[in-house]
Amino acid sequence: MGAIAGYHGLGADEGLLVRMTEALAHRGPDGAGHVIDGVAGLAHRRLGGAAAATGDTPITTDGDRFTIVLDGAVHNHLQLRGELEDLGHVFVGDTDAEVALQAFAEWGTAAFDRFNGMFAIAIWDRESERLTLARDHFGIKPLYVCRVPAVGGGDDAAWLFASEIGAILASGHYDRRPNDRTIYRYLRFRVHEDGRETFFDGIERLEPGELMTVSASGMTRRPFTRLREELAELAEATEAKTGPAAAAGDPAPAFLERLTEAVRRRTASTDAVGTSFSGGLDGAAVTAVVDRLGDAARQVTLSAIFPDAADDQQRAVDAVVDGLGERVDSRRVSPTATDFKNDLRDFVRAQGEPLVSSGPYGQFRIMREAADAGVGVVLDVQGADETLAGYVPHLSVYVRQLRSQGVAGATGAASELARSADLLYRLGRHRVSSRLRGRRDVPTDSLLGSAFVSAHAGETYTPESTDLRRRLLEDLFVGSLPAMLRYADRNAAHFSVETRQPFLDPDLVRLVFGLPDEAIIRDGWNKRVLRDAMAGLLPDSVRRTRTKLGYTTPQGEWFMRLKNHIYGVFLSESFADRPYVDQTEVLHAFEGWIKGTSTIDSMVFWRLLNLELWLQEFIDETPSPESAEDAEVEVKTDYEPNARKRLDLTLADGEVARRYPLRTDLFTREDALVERTMAHVDRFFEGLPAAGPDHAEATTGRWYLFISEKIVAITQGRSYFIWDIKVGRPARLLSKYVTRTPAGIGLGSPFTMQLAIEEAGLPRVAYAAVGGAVGKVVGRRGLFYDLVGGDIRAIDGPTEYSVYPANVSAKLAPKDPDDVAARLSAAIRDRVPEPWRSTFAGTVVMDANDIGRNALGMDVPGDKGRFEAMFADNPLGQGSEQTPMALVFEQPAR
Repeated sequence: MGAIAGYHGLGADEGLLVRMTEALAHRGPDGAGHVIDGVAGLAHRRLGGAAAATGDTPITTDGDRFTIVLDGAVHNHLQLRGELEDLGHVFVGDTDAEVALQAFAEWGTAAFDRFNGMFAIAIWDRESERLTLARDHFGIKPLYVCRVPAVGGGDDAAWLFASEIGAILASGHYDRRPNDRTIYRYLRFRVHEDGRETFFDGIERLEPGELMTVSASGMTRRPFTRLREELAELAEATEAKTGPAAAAGDPAPAFLERLTEAVRRRTASTDAVGTSFSGGLDGAAVTAVVDRLGDAARQVTLSAIFPDAADDQQRAVDAVVDGLGERVDSRRVSPTATDFKNDLRDFVRAQGEPLVSSGPYGQFRIMREAADAGVGVVLDVQGADETLAGYVPHLSVYVRQLRSQGVAGATGAASELARSADLLYRLGRHRVSSRLRGRRDVPTDSLLGSAFVSAHAGETYTPESTDLRRRLLEDLFVGSLPAMLRYADRNAAHFSVETRQPFLDPDLVRLVFGLPDEAIIRDGWNKRVLRDAMAGLLPDSVRRTRTKLGYTTPQGEWFMRLKNHIYGVFLSESFADRPYVDQTEVLHAFEGWIKGTSTIDSMVFWRLLNLELWLQEFIDETPSPESAEDAEVEVKTDYEPNARKRLDLTLADGEVARRYPLRTDLFTREDALVERTMAHVDRFFEGLPAAGPDHAEATTGRWYLFISEKIVAITQGRSYFIWDIKVGRPARLLSKYVTRTPAGIGLGSPFTMQLAIEEAGLPRVAYAAVGGAVGKVVGRRGLFYDLVGGDIRAIDGPTEYSVYPANVSAKLAPKDPDDVAARLSAAIRDRVPEPWRSTFAGTVVMDANDIGRNALGMDVPGDKGRFEAMFADNPLGQGSEQTPMALVFEQPAR
């Protein structure tokens, strides 16, 4: 394994090749090489252990006509080498890259269809000045291309190619921009990788079995193989064989022989081989075959276990491993919701494009474990579901197919339905449960931006639903497999590991498609031929399992635990500004999911979350920082200002207010406000002598305690998690007409509007809303708050920059703030030593943020505006600083 990259049409540019290969270093940390010849440049990164048979590239033929770079492996290279030697070719080494090069020299592009393996290949023909790119039959190895302006401009085009999109982004020749069509299909239909387009506008992938040539005369793309058509022909030829007579023959021995040979090819020249085994049938089968080979490499089984999840695979893994030989080393990882959160951005970066679920995170952790165990090659099971009808919808397709076959077919359909009742129940139980509980249906389109939806109204996605073999072919080459292969490749490459896919051996796939349908599904069992082939090799508890186990995570459970973090992403200003989503509807839907009042599922929220993180990472000019919940806050002393703030502020009359923000632990509704506040006041004065003469001198004038209304409201039980607020239709409607302040502060959120309605009553809020709308027309802003009265202005919504739980809570104004101020002042006068006791003037309950401030309550006579002026720049910060109170000392004019 390794990586390839290069260009055509840009002239000699070694720096470009270096930039691209550096972006691919994780795929091949053990070596690099490149060749520049005229208008073309080819580069390669090498992964040592996995590429022992492939060797270093570039390699050039005698006469220097053809040069190759190869990522992957040609598993039948020894057979091809013998044929080429018979034709007079002479080899100087023993690598499959040299065989692939000599084969191209002999047979041209027809050579690719002879290869049994996984490969991304670039070959430069110096004589014709033609660059040829090719990707293996199933697209196991990735290859991306991008048309860019040629040097000097004009209408001429140049091309970049690479094993990963990141290398193209690093080239300096591509301006990052998202592909809105792909994003829409991803959000709306839960599909991607269903064609050439990627999530990056202008960057495309070569499709499985496709080649591309670039020369001075232009670019062409075409398939180099008829494999898809051949498989369809094989399936069609079996139609006459269906029925009981077809089931009489036993294809299991032939299947086991082909699978064994496929595994043998992919374990050659390896000292240790990993097998990715989730507890399901496919991974268990490969694990058993590796063990059965006996003379193969030492086997390390790699499993992701989720002990607290509903589908725990621990028992299945134990059952299989216990039956294997002594040379097996069983490695297991047990990721948690916290692990997932900590790895999330790295996981998104590793994938390069969004995924349809968080399931591949389990595989991500498996590949990390493989790297830690020193395993360079991992056998994976991609393709088993797409060839052997491993997904539950395949059963539905098969039943529809049987129904269309007349009386006999209808009888067969009824039999399959009866024998598959448990599977179909699991498929539909959530829908039935949702209807019984009266959950609200939330269409995905309602969460998307209206203009975005309108622009892509013509997009459709309708998978094959009545013909099993057509559906399997669709899933192999267009539907699920391309995405699954990308997940596996990126997860492995991120940790410098290579995956190999025995179920995608072309000879094995041809065998399967030549079998009758009854060998695939019969009597309610899918993967029938594989189950039969594993008799005696696997425990029946695994061989006859009905549960679909694969790369999965307890996503719903994790999302419920991480709801605060996820809500913070949906609350962010970057998310609000995206044209793809309606932030208010997303927040409301997420609230409904948390409460269990809607039919929407976690998959929808994963796509929205993944897309936002991907946009932040790959598209935004300045990547969004980690949320405040994740950010490290520098701990300051009581005598220092917050970051980007200042201690002293000069007032209009020339006096100076020195503000000392006091850092605290988080407050909860169980806390006694006065006692906790006094602990911090005591600490300030106890440490003052050591703070230095400047601070001692500054604390001789009159002084005040300023305390944030947030912690007062929290300790009074007037702060609520947003999912505990029952938002009504009036609140959702009225909040849309309130100007949103940054990050959702104010009544621009349906949660805060609901609190306002409960606090002031719907008639008054509606009256104020009408008045506010009129006020905007006549140029008078803020009329809404004047009309609604009370302390509605002080209602705060969740803010992304605040620490938990403020980032997922909405808060009413504190109750009786004047009384709170008086109680705090009494405690200070009772405990603070002289000389500060006699100079203490009182307490102010302040609602402050970076766009305004409002003194809600106080026990000191004076001008309210003067106290608000003391906080003109909000010295408490914007939430994540955890400084909800300040001691403010007046100093005479200087």
